[in-house]
Amino acid sequence: MNGARGVIGSEYMHWAKTRSSARFNLATSGLGNLPLSDLGARIEDLELTRAGGYGYEPLQQGLAQRLNVGVDSIVAAIGTSLANHLAMAYLLKPGDEVLIERPTYEPLLALAKHLGAEVKRFERRFEEGFRALPDEIEGKISPRTCLIVITNLHNPSGVPTDDETLRQVGAIARSVNARVLVDEVYLETLFEKPVRTCFHLGNEFVVTSSLTKAFGLSGLRCGWIVAEPDVAQGIWRLNDLFGVMAAHPAERLSAIALQQLDQISARARTLLQTNHGLVNQFLDSRDDLEAVRPEFGTIVFPRVKHGTTEQLIALLRAKYETSVVPGSFFDMPAHFRLGFSGDTETLAGGLERLCAALDEVARLK
Repeated sequence: MNGARGVIGSEYMHWAKTRSSARFNLATSGLGNLPLSDLGARIEDLELTRAGGYGYEPLQQGLAQRLNVGVDSIVAAIGTSLANHLAMAYLLKPGDEVLIERPTYEPLLALAKHLGAEVKRFERRFEEGFRALPDEIEGKISPRTCLIVITNLHNPSGVPTDDETLRQVGAIARSVNARVLVDEVYLETLFEKPVRTCFHLGNEFVVTSSLTKAFGLSGLRCGWIVAEPDVAQGIWRLNDLFGVMAAHPAERLSAIALQQLDQISARARTLLQTNHGLVNQFLDSRDDLEAVRPEFGTIVFPRVKHGTTEQLIALLRAKYETSVVPGSFFDMPAHFRLGFSGDTETLAGGLERLCAALDEVARLK
């Protein structure tokens, strides 16, 4: 049939929805779901619908306060995924050049291609700790570049990018009149208040994030875009073609959740500290793996020293009921992404089985 786009979706998301599930799921990267009863919401707090307009005012105010920005810079969106879509759709037109990190979260790459952008890549190398290097970006940018795309914390490695590096990236973008899109969804796992969003570094930055990774609130789909007011207004108008209006019960529950993030953060921080220790013990025990080990976050991206992870991942699923994310989704097949945000008992069991699978693969060589 004529008119079909060349890119129809994300291979990673298709895999995540159809093949990542396992008894010991180390592929997930967000906190386990917070029970509704722990949110303290009452049926009286909910309504099915609200008056029209752009945004639910209590949610807009709550996000603005949390991020220390003006309400007119906030665009609410259905999760980080739609936030990224809206931001890129507003900032890019077919044929525009976009510069995206490698490795990166595959849906960002698929989205840019879906929008008809000309994609170029800059490298974040394992040997350099997966740091975002301004010199690398400067060497790849051109007068045609309209957008630079970065994740912070970096997905898949979990490595943070500091403000000074981001300032340099912003200056590079300004030199060619480009913008910088920063997906900060994992930055929430720093549990800082106010959140240290890079939007404050300059108007060239457009930021996306959500409550989906750090707090066990994925079901609320509470995402957002932060941009200078005229860009934010344009994105709101563009959303009239996509989300139009959010589900109002989710808006109300999100506003309630924002009021309780201190308590929710305490639960999440304790879990991640414990789980992070288990992952470090696991990595210490393996001489067949090497990894950059970020201090925070919910993910790590180990490299198998010899060969690829294809055999390992197949064995993990077939024999050990365990799932990790193949590094091939990030253009790095010698790596796998390991998530440690689930309950500690499941993580411990999964790491034990991962050890057994690694040992078995070694014996088969």
